Parts: sequence; C-alpha cells; structure tokens
Amino acid sequence: MTSKEIRDLAPAEITTKLRETREQLLQLRLRRQTGQVEKTHELRTLRKDVARLETILRQKQTKSPVAA
Repeated sequence: MTSKEIRDLAPAEITTKLRETREQLLQLRLRRQTGQVEKTHELRTLRKDVARLETILRQKQTKSPVAA
C-alpha cells in the first residue's frame, strides 16, 4: 500500500488497516518458524506497511487534535 493511498483514508480506516496488517505479519512470522514461507520478502513489505500506517496515523492525529 502506498503512502498516497493511506493518506486518502480516514483515521478509523487506517487503524483497521493497521490491525489487519499486524495480524498478517504475525501469521507470516509463525509460518516462517515452521518453514512454510516461500516468499520471505513479504515480511519486509508488511513491516514497512506497518511503519507507513503508523507514521501517517500519527501525523493525522497531531495535525487535528481532538479535545478530550
């Protein structure tokens, strides 16, 4: 997922996507431990996606703070 696509999402959607991506990463790590992963580059891609999602979410949160 590109950063431009992520920026078009609402913060709630980004949070959902972040949760899904972390779950995928966890499953891929578990499969790697059992030797079932053929495409090891997916681990790196998912880690970078998580970083992108977290960065853009943080930027959106600091840009428009919500009064609590």
